[in-house]
Amino acid sequence: QVQLVESGGGLVQAGGSLRVSCAASGITFSTYAMAWFRQAPGKEREFVAAITWSGGNIYYADFVKGRFTISRTNVKNTVYLQMNSLKPEDTAVYYCAADLNDSGSHRIEDYHYCGQGTQVTVSS
Repeated sequence: QVQLVESGGGLVQAGGSLRVSCAASGITFSTYAMAWFRQAPGKEREFVAAITWSGGNIYYADFVKGRFTISRTNVKNTVYLQMNSLKPEDTAVYYCAADLNDSGSHRIEDYHYCGQGTQVTVSS
């Protein structure tokens, strides 16, 4: 049974930092690209960042470049998203997703598995 379990969300003030994690089980984690997506109330789910299985290719949405960093530890089957300089518009549920094709795609439909999400709220 495949599980992607996000953690680390919470409430933070604007300008603050937060790190969310996603622990995977039931897959050979080191063969999957991993990504973070987010969905704010009333909006569609959007791409945030992706990292290929080796960490050799990393992709970011323009709105998080320079503020967010995606990383992974294959020995722990975990992917991270370090979020700095948070803004109220970063408030959303953050989801991790796994792609066996290792494409680093920006499209959620290209991902084979997705977690339940963790809420991140940034107050002004």
